[in-house]
Amino acid sequence: MRADVQNIVDKIKGSIELLAQRLDVETAPYRLEEFNARVEDPNLWNDPEAAQKLMRERQMLVDAMETHRSIEQDLEDSLELIELGEMEDDAEVVNDAIAGLKALAEKAAQKELEALLDGEADGNDTFLEINAGAGGTESCDWASILARMYVRWAEKKGYKVELQSESPGEEAGIKSVSYKISGQNAYGWLKSESGVHRLVRISPYDSAARRHTSFSSVWVYPVVDDNIEIDVKPNDIRIDTYRSSGAGGQHVNTTDSAVRITHIPTGIVVTSSEKSQHQNRDIAMKALKSRLYQLELDRRNADINAAHEAKGDAGWGNQIRSYVLQPYQMVKDLRTGFETSDTQGVLDGDLDGLMGATLALNVSGKSRAEANAED
Repeated sequence: MRADVQNIVDKIKGSIELLAQRLDVETAPYRLEEFNARVEDPNLWNDPEAAQKLMRERQMLVDAMETHRSIEQDLEDSLELIELGEMEDDAEVVNDAIAGLKALAEKAAQKELEALLDGEADGNDTFLEINAGAGGTESCDWASILARMYVRWAEKKGYKVELQSESPGEEAGIKSVSYKISGQNAYGWLKSESGVHRLVRISPYDSAARRHTSFSSVWVYPVVDDNIEIDVKPNDIRIDTYRSSGAGGQHVNTTDSAVRITHIPTGIVVTSSEKSQHQNRDIAMKALKSRLYQLELDRRNADINAAHEAKGDAGWGNQIRSYVLQPYQMVKDLRTGFETSDTQGVLDGDLDGLMGATLALNVSGKSRAEANAED
């Protein structure tokens, strides 16, 4: 077999091996039998929440088993086609089979990354907050660019995006914005984005066309499932209502319906300004519980979370990623070393490469470059 084809095959086999390990392929059929037996219990739906959780877990196992099986089968089929084409000296069959192998390698690599999303809350929906750093209009504009980038990414994933609250900049952009993003593994994918993001560009707001550096911070935390108990004592919170300062249009509030909840022991502040006061109170309380749950996850995963603890103020020394548009084009993640010159693609939501590199680092403790060097 040609060396380049063998290299593709080896990568696919590596992905299959990791998928098998994450799935625990030998015990998977027995676990599925157990799930099926529990699903057939006539009393299952007496507790709808527990039943829904069981069904989700069963479906995740079924999907993982099918993914592993289909990639193995596709690899076997492609290798048989290559062998057949070579025996019959049919270059077209061989080339088509190799093209199929390349596509399969991309699919397998994507599934390999998804298999790493097995943390306690990785499968949950997520809240995403963006806050402009110091720098006035420049940082507010950068915050709005980041917001667009993440919304585009979520839409490409087929996720549902709901605006929770927004504070516009004085001249342009936004001071802050919060979204709820719903979909399988939304938190697992986005959790690595927490930190300070740095932009270098020629400012469109500078008449002298000088280069400016701007900072905005991103904060990601999981939506808490109803079956996760988070105790919030009434004496520990302060609830304020205020009039939203939205930019107008359908989201403007004409009454003091926006809600701000402050958790006194931790200093956490959450807001919601897009619904009625009753709905905003409910949304803000859920967001607070999610933030408190994130604190607990951080304590449990102190080593992994250390990379994100540098979040701090949105300024020099705390950034996790740089987006340079001038004098050259480059997006570089400072934790993993992953970089790309396709800055427009990234700003249009092509983030899986950056996220995947960080996810692999969190699991293995090594960047992809380090892992490849060892290989």
